[in-house]
Amino acid sequence: MRYLYLIVVFLFVSCKNDVENLSYLSPYTIEDVEMPDGLTAEVGALDFMPDGKLVASFMRGEIMIYNPESKEWKLFARGLHEPLGILVEDSTSVLVMQLPELTRVKDTDGDGTADYFETVYDGYGLTGNYHEFTYGPVRDSKGNLYIALNASSSGGGISKIVRGKLNMDGKSKRGGMFSVVPYRGWVIQLTKQGQVIPYASGFRSPNGLLIDSKDRLYVTDNQGDWVASSPLYYVEKGGFYGQPASLIWTEGWNQGNPFELSVDVLDSLRKKPMIIFPHNVIANSPTQPVLIKNNDYLKDFEGQFIVGEMNQERLVRVIPEEVNGIIQGAVTPFIDGEGLRKGNNRLAFGPDGSLWVGQSDHGWLGDRGIQKISFSKRRMFDVKDVSLLSKGFKLTFTEKIRNVNLDSLVQVKRYRYHYHEKYGSEQIDLHKVKVQDILIKGNEVFLDFESMQKGFVYEIQLDSLFSKNKRDSLHNKIITYTVNELR
Repeated sequence: MRYLYLIVVFLFVSCKNDVENLSYLSPYTIEDVEMPDGLTAEVGALDFMPDGKLVASFMRGEIMIYNPESKEWKLFARGLHEPLGILVEDSTSVLVMQLPELTRVKDTDGDGTADYFETVYDGYGLTGNYHEFTYGPVRDSKGNLYIALNASSSGGGISKIVRGKLNMDGKSKRGGMFSVVPYRGWVIQLTKQGQVIPYASGFRSPNGLLIDSKDRLYVTDNQGDWVASSPLYYVEKGGFYGQPASLIWTEGWNQGNPFELSVDVLDSLRKKPMIIFPHNVIANSPTQPVLIKNNDYLKDFEGQFIVGEMNQERLVRVIPEEVNGIIQGAVTPFIDGEGLRKGNNRLAFGPDGSLWVGQSDHGWLGDRGIQKISFSKRRMFDVKDVSLLSKGFKLTFTEKIRNVNLDSLVQVKRYRYHYHEKYGSEQIDLHKVKVQDILIKGNEVFLDFESMQKGFVYEIQLDSLFSKNKRDSLHNKIITYTVNELR
């Protein structure tokens, strides 16, 4: 019996160590953050204070501060209206994008609770429509702020009293999103000098803004009327991005109701998505993008973006590339399930390199609360970079690849989408792409096609791909690349 006892103890300890080792080997862990009792934890925004504390806003109007060390919450402010954006200014002051205005919320007496509320900007229209959400702000290196305004929805009405000039030319007789007060469906720039600049138009539901290291502005949008499949836009001043309603607020606009213009005319006016998130393939409702910058745990993905997704337990990774002066690129799942919840509305990197994800189900499919994703030093075996070639792609991976015959493991197809008034679009001109040659060189895979077509999304499926040490299978097995420009 003594020997049997020792064997049982040995097996128990061995299994325990194996589990601990597996946990150690995982590239990341996902931890649920305990939320305060009584709080409706529909997360509207996240950012970090200079001292490393998390500041979070919630859709019912609270702003709260969380200490990651003590795991304690403290109420900073309450009574705001659907605050969907926060930008920390310093240890006592935050900018909050709530539905009616951009507000500075400040603690002036040092007791940890806000006592000063200042209207920074409220020069846009409101009709009382339920869908008039507001997003941002983000700030560039010159101190300019950017905010984005949802278009209004035909699923809701218009109040008898509105804020701003009313122009019914911003509404289609056939329904869909509309813009009958300024500047619904626009991105607005607020300069450091106090100037208000209507910056870009044509957005439906731009639930995510990002400024990169080169001061370039990126905005996500959501599938709907005139938005075939959810896009990520590289946004330039004066650009029109496809949803017609907001065109009526363009300075000098004299063409009446933009919905009466032909699809060909509208198509000629719009700037195309930098990246399309194929619906039911990559993301159905993308949210906030965050930049991977100087993160010791994610060095392989420096300069890329992580984007939230509302409808799936998923975060996705955007791999931008500039081709002939045009920014386009690839997207692939980053974390898919593995304990992540739905409703991934807001993201923020902590000072220690961890990624904090705020979830919401405020009238949408989703969940509630905050999760912390901590990364380990173990390298994730995944696609590191995607480069367009004249007739194919070069895929660079984070580790060397086991040299196997990939002919049966790689499947490629291409498709595009309608640009039309209808809600969303099916994949059209779907075509299986023949891979003529596959070459493996270390951690690089070269895919050679007969030809490339501009204006298509290329979808690459990889199956049973292993790192050279045979330890790891590929973390994510699907990549899509939006080809707006050819080599």
